[in-house]
Amino acid sequence: MAHAEARKWLGVAPLFDPRKGKTIIKPLGKGKGYWAGAPSVIYDDEKKAFYLYYRLRRPHPIRGGIVEIAESRDGLKFKKIWQCTRDQLKSPSIERSAIVKLPDGRYRLYISYVDGKDARWRIDMMEADSPREFDPKKRVKIMTAADIGVEAVKDPAVYLIGGIYTMIFSIAVLPKKLTKAQKKKMHSTADVHTTGITLSATGVAMSIDGVDFEYLGEVFSPSDDGWDRYCSRINSVLYLPPLYTAFYDGIPSERENYEEKTGIAVSTDLTDFVRLTTDGPILTSPYASGALRYIDALPLKDTIYYYYEYARKDGSHEVRLNKVRL
Repeated sequence: MAHAEARKWLGVAPLFDPRKGKTIIKPLGKGKGYWAGAPSVIYDDEKKAFYLYYRLRRPHPIRGGIVEIAESRDGLKFKKIWQCTRDQLKSPSIERSAIVKLPDGRYRLYISYVDGKDARWRIDMMEADSPREFDPKKRVKIMTAADIGVEAVKDPAVYLIGGIYTMIFSIAVLPKKLTKAQKKKMHSTADVHTTGITLSATGVAMSIDGVDFEYLGEVFSPSDDGWDRYCSRINSVLYLPPLYTAFYDGIPSERENYEEKTGIAVSTDLTDFVRLTTDGPILTSPYASGALRYIDALPLKDTIYYYYEYARKDGSHEVRLNKVRL
C-alpha cells in the first residue's frame, strides 16, 4: 500500500488475502475442535527474534489443554521454547494471552484461563528474564470477573502507550434480568460465552506498572442487529497515525462461538470506536465455518506481520501469517 497518503488515504490499514497466508502452527489433529490459534506475538530487536504465543486445543472435553511460546528469526519458522498445560493452572481451559517485553528487558505473559474454583474466565500474569522461564506457580492476579462486575474477563492484548500499560480484553456482559435457570446454567459449561446468556464485548483498563489496573469500562459493544450482535471482541490494534485500527471478532449468536470472523473498527483514543464493518466481516476463511479470528497485527519496519487463527478444509484451525507492505 505504498504512497497511500498520495491518494489522501490517511490511517488506512492495508489488509491481505487470507488464502495466501502461510501455515505457522498446525493443529494436533484433523476435524472440528482441533485448533492451533489465539496467537500473540512480539519482535525483540535486542534478541533479533520473534516470540509467538499460541494455544493448542483438542475437541471437548479436553478444550484448551496446552499453550506454548515459540521463537523464530524470520517470523515464519518457529521452534517451541516453553509450554504450559491446563493442569498446571488447575483450569478447564486456557485461551488467548498477551506476551510483552518490558522497558527493563524482562518479559511478561498476561494469561487468560478459566478459574477452576468458580468456572469464570480470569487474567493472571507471569514475569521472567526470558520467555523460556515463565513459571505458572509464580503467576499473580491481574483481574477477575468479580473485580469489575462482569461474568468473564479473557483474551487480553497489552500495549505500552506513552509509558502507560493499556489492556484491551473480552468481557461477558450480564443482561439486566436473569432467571434462576439462567443463573444456574451460566457457568455450568465453564465458558459463559457458549450459553447465549451474556454478550461478548470489549473492555479497556490502564496501569502505570502493568499490575494494578484501573478498569475504564466497556468500550466496544455488540451491534444491535448486525452480524456481530452477539460478540464484538477486539483482539489487537494497529496504530497508523492519526488512528488506531482495531481488529475484532464477531458472530451473531452463541451457536457460532469458536468460529468467529474478523471485523474492523477505528479510534483516536482506544475508548471511543467507530465500526467500519457494518454489513459483514471483512476477513474470513474460504473453508469450513469461515472462521478467521484472533488477529494480532505486528508492524515491523515497512511491513505488517498479520498472525491469525484460520479454519482449514477439514474444520480444524491453524495459525497463519500474512505479510503486507506499508
